[in-house]
This record gives sequence, C-alpha cells and structure tokens, in this order.
Amino acid sequence: MKQNISLIIGIVVISISILTGIIFLQGRGNKETAGIIDNGQFSFKTAVGKKAPDFSLPDMEGNQVALSSLLGKNVILFFNEGLMCYPACLDQVVELDKLNTENTVAFSVVVDSSKQWINAQKDLPYLKGAKVLFDAGANVSKAYDTMTLPSSMHKGAFPGHTYYLIDKEGIVRFTLDDPYMANRNEELAKELTKL
Repeated sequence: MKQNISLIIGIVVISISILTGIIFLQGRGNKETAGIIDNGQFSFKTAVGKKAPDFSLPDMEGNQVALSSLLGKNVILFFNEGLMCYPACLDQVVELDKLNTENTVAFSVVVDSSKQWINAQKDLPYLKGAKVLFDAGANVSKAYDTMTLPSSMHKGAFPGHTYYLIDKEGIVRFTLDDPYMANRNEELAKELTKL
C-alpha cells in the first residue's frame, strides 16, 4: 500500500512539474515582451544570407532602438557578457565605436542593465559614449543564438564574444564568434568594405 501511495505521489509531482514547465515556456514565447519582433528559425551557423531577426532594445538614454529602424545603414552587433567581462569585452565595446560612420552603426549588446553601466562609468569613464543596447533578459542574445557558442564562458546563461554584420537591407553578411576575445575592428572594417 505504501509503495502505491509513493508511486501516485511521484506521478503527481512529475505531472505538476511538466505542466509548470509548459506554462512557463509558453509565457517566455511572447516575442513582444521578449523584445523580439521577428525571430522565426534563426541559427548562428546558418545566419549569413538570412534576414536578421528584428528586435527593440533600450540604449543608455532609455530610447528604444529597433533594428528595423536602422534599414539603410550597415549594422554591427557585438553580443557580449558586458561588465563582468573585464577587460576584453569592455575594450572591444569602446573600440567598436570607431566603426561608426555615416553608413554604419555599431552597437554592443550586453546583458547588464543601464543602471549597472551608469555606475560602472563612474569608475571606468572610458566607457562613456559607447553605443550600448541593454538586453537584460538576454532574450535578443538567445534569438541571435549567441548563448552556447564556444566564446561563452557561461554557456546558456550569457553570450560570449560574438559579432553579426548586417547590411543595409537587414541581411546578415558576416558572423564571427571569438573565443580568444580579441579586438576585431580590423576584420570587421574589412568585411564592411565588401558591402
């Protein structure tokens, strides 16, 4: 009798866990709340030649920046861990700004909050002026398939050091995941000349 009761309790607990997981995943699938406007089927490995998923994320001033609003410009997205990745990611965040021109806009997409960056700029004033988009829930980082690539030191939780180059029509033209976490401005500039 005790074994039957234990079995029934086990089945009930497993059923509740499965049902809770399904409900949780359905709530997470809401693209609007996730900041993703158009995710579809997208993978880092097969991204080149495909339309980049549209998104909307806040910048340092709290303005929402939508990828679709940048059509007509080349866009560089640098997905990274943000403030916890010192100095490699932060050095690239600052250097990336040098690639901004009339025809190109480069953003660092970080998983931090803007408040964390405001506080960090007090100690690291060289971060001021960097073009940063805040993906605090990592939803855009997930949509761009950056969470489990070789450069991620916290696989599944944070992006690592990953680049996307998107042309003026919103098509991905170049990707790079960099486990060495180097400054890749020269390589990105070279790829820009091909567009």
